[in-house]
Amino acid sequence: MTTRRTGLREEKKRATRVALREAALRLALEHGPADVRVDDIAEAAGVSPRTYNNYFSSREQAIVAAVTAGRESRIAAAVSARPTHVRLADALADAILEQYTEPRDHDELLLISASPALRDAFLDAAAAIEHPLAAAIDQRLGHPDPPAPRVLAAGVAAAVRIALQQWLRPPAAPLASGGLVVPSGSLPDLLRAALAALEPALDAAEEQARQRSRG
Repeated sequence: MTTRRTGLREEKKRATRVALREAALRLALEHGPADVRVDDIAEAAGVSPRTYNNYFSSREQAIVAAVTAGRESRIAAAVSARPTHVRLADALADAILEQYTEPRDHDELLLISASPALRDAFLDAAAAIEHPLAAAIDQRLGHPDPPAPRVLAAGVAAAVRIALQQWLRPPAAPLASGGLVVPSGSLPDLLRAALAALEPALDAAEEQARQRSRG
């Protein structure tokens, strides 16, 4: 009975989080993010502002959570699903590119591009891939010393953030009216270049895993 109650409680929490992030995005698209208050989001989701603060620290975080929903788990699942003969660096790059360069909703991308606060929240959201990705890397490497998967996953998250930052904040690019930033350059190329810097460490970790399995 206790397990069932815990499961129902967790399911309710997940449903509340989904309702809040979807309400935040809907209101931001309808009225503009600057005209959306936390109270508005909470009312639209049928909860109190206090409950809202248990899930998100800002309206920007909730809006971005709706845009990026489930991305971190899909990346980790894609890495775990790749055959073991596929190089880890390639499995990671394929998973990242698939999830970050799939066709986007134009209105959502425009919303984020037009708001400095939303751009910052979107960049910060890259950190969410770290923990599920660390578990996937740990499994692929045969459970090495505990710090290694977390360090590698943190490096991947940092590389993704840097690539997105270059894409959304091109150096010396003039702002359009209203502070709109037009993404520039090829996001796939930026992601590949950033992730390439991690290839030696990823290859070394795989070689160590092979040596452990032989020993």
